[in-house]
Amino acid sequence: MIRLLNLELQKLLLNRTSKILIFVSFILPFFVILLSSLKINVFGFFTLELGELGIFNFPIIWHLTTFFASQFKFFFAIVVVSMIGNEYSNKTIKQNLIDGLSKKEFILSKFYTIVFFSLVSTILIALISFCIGLYYSSYNEASIIFSEIEFLFAYFLKLIGFFSLCLFLGMLVKRSAFALAFLFILFIAEWIAFGLISWQSDVALAEKIQNFFPLKSMYKLIDQPFQRIAMTKFPDKGELAYDYAVHWYEFAIVIAWTALFIFLSYRLLKKRDL
Repeated sequence: MIRLLNLELQKLLLNRTSKILIFVSFILPFFVILLSSLKINVFGFFTLELGELGIFNFPIIWHLTTFFASQFKFFFAIVVVSMIGNEYSNKTIKQNLIDGLSKKEFILSKFYTIVFFSLVSTILIALISFCIGLYYSSYNEASIIFSEIEFLFAYFLKLIGFFSLCLFLGMLVKRSAFALAFLFILFIAEWIAFGLISWQSDVALAEKIQNFFPLKSMYKLIDQPFQRIAMTKFPDKGELAYDYAVHWYEFAIVIAWTALFIFLSYRLLKKRDL
């Protein structure tokens, strides 16, 4: 595994564009720190400081930071599809296979890279969240601090699932721009399918089915935290209540999609004439 990971990292670090995108994808999550220190002047009457509203308290901080950090995953998605696009355009994929790398090892090297960068990103978010939480939170009990740490595991799996999808699309079309376009088409297709199901049956059933779609299932791992924040500020408003927790079956759906994308990527490479 280490050998395959080192091989892939060397390729990425020799490419200037990849290095820049990797750097940006790791730096952007730190903007969550800026969010915590943001002060909003409301029409000159008073200053609203987000850090003083309690939204960075434990355990909600794990939910908030992982949700915002996951919005920046598109930058490393470009790196993932570029990994495949460059392999075909530079003919390095053929050279790797000639040099003795099996097709299975080739796909595994890409997957190990995805897992590695997802893990690094998760560790960074964990450190950022922990530091912000310690600074702003009024809770210091370990049971409260780590009570919702499953959002970190959801963030880690969300990245792996999304980047595995990008890997599959890169293998499918062999061009970075086309792969990203297919990603957008898939997003539109999921919502069209949702609309058709809603039209033929009802919205509640359509939402349940939509949660099994690739992109939607990855999004559902970490639901938006805004309604949860509203619940804490207006606990008497029952209509604001919603289920924001991370569930085991949501993990299972994304793991299944991830395994399928990696398998299909391997099958494509195995059957393709290089």
